Amino acid sequence: MLSTILTKSFSKNTALLILRVITGTVLIHHGYEKLANIENFADAFVRPLHLPFPIFLSYIAAFSEIGGSWLLIIGLATRFGALAIVGTISVAIYHALVTSGFNIFLLELLLLYFASATSIALTGPGNFSLDEVIIRILKSEDEEETILSTVKPSKQVEVKEETSKGGLFQFLQANILSDTSS
Repeated sequence: MLSTILTKSFSKNTALLILRVITGTVLIHHGYEKLANIENFADAFVRPLHLPFPIFLSYIAAFSEIGGSWLLIIGLATRFGALAIVGTISVAIYHALVTSGFNIFLLELLLLYFASATSIALTGPGNFSLDEVIIRILKSEDEEETILSTVKPSKQVEVKEETSKGGLFQFLQANILSDTSS
C-alpha cells in the first residue's frame, strides 16, 4: 500500500485531481455571478473592450466558466473544459490590462486561474477522472474484440462468458487505481 502511495504516477494523478477539483470549485461561482446580472457584467466588462454582441458574449463567458468548471470537477471532457476556461480567463486578463494597466492585485487571481487551466489542458485529467474510466472501458472492449477475432469459433463462446461475468463494477474496482500510464 505504501509503495502505491509513494509512486510518482500516483502522486501525479492525485495532484491533477486536486488541481482540477479546486480550480473548478473556486471558479464556478464567477460564472453564476455573471448569470445573476448579465447586463451589469456586459456593461462593466464586455462593452469597455468594444466587442460586438456584449450580452451574447457575456452568456458565453458565464457558460464557459460554469460548464468548464463542472467538466474539470468531474473529469469528463476535461481538456475541452480547461480550454473554455483558458479562453474566458484570457479575455479577463486582457480586460484587466486594458482598463487598469499592470495591476498585480487584479491580475494575480486571473493568472492563477489561467495557469491552473492551462496546466490541466496540457497534461490531461489524470487517472482519477471519468475520461480515464471511459478510455479504459473502450480499450478493454477493443482488446476483447481483438481476442474474439483471433480465437476459433468454438472457443469464442467461452471467452465471451468469461469477460461478461466481471461487470463494470469489478472492472472499475480492479483498474481505477491501477497504474497504466507513466
